[in-house]
Amino acid sequence: MNLGLRTVIFAKKVNINNVPVYHCPVCGRNDVFPGVKEDVGKLVGQLGARPAPGSIPFDQVHEWAGVLSQALHDSESLQAAAIAKAAEARIDQLLDLLLIASSLEDEVWMDEIHTRLSQLSARNVP
Repeated sequence: MNLGLRTVIFAKKVNINNVPVYHCPVCGRNDVFPGVKEDVGKLVGQLGARPAPGSIPFDQVHEWAGVLSQALHDSESLQAAAIAKAAEARIDQLLDLLLIASSLEDEVWMDEIHTRLSQLSARNVP
């Protein structure tokens, strides 16, 4: 199965763009990447049963999807080396922000950064 970024449509009204999805070119099966499946479910739950029509850029609300989007932008394919490079750069950025948040003693910002770092944990490595 090939890893790519796809649009997931919820309730025929909401496009969730740039969701990491495994696709099988032989059988046509699509599976949301396990490392983000729970977070996509939470997002869908927040939308409710009758969401307003619209579009959500998942790569802007989930760190792993953002890393994959950046890797795809940089190398035009989701190769392990490009993913690792994009992940390392994003982790470095988040750690720099954590230092700033810590120096400002901003607990809310620090919690947000910890959440973002947890989204880049090893469970997401394809």
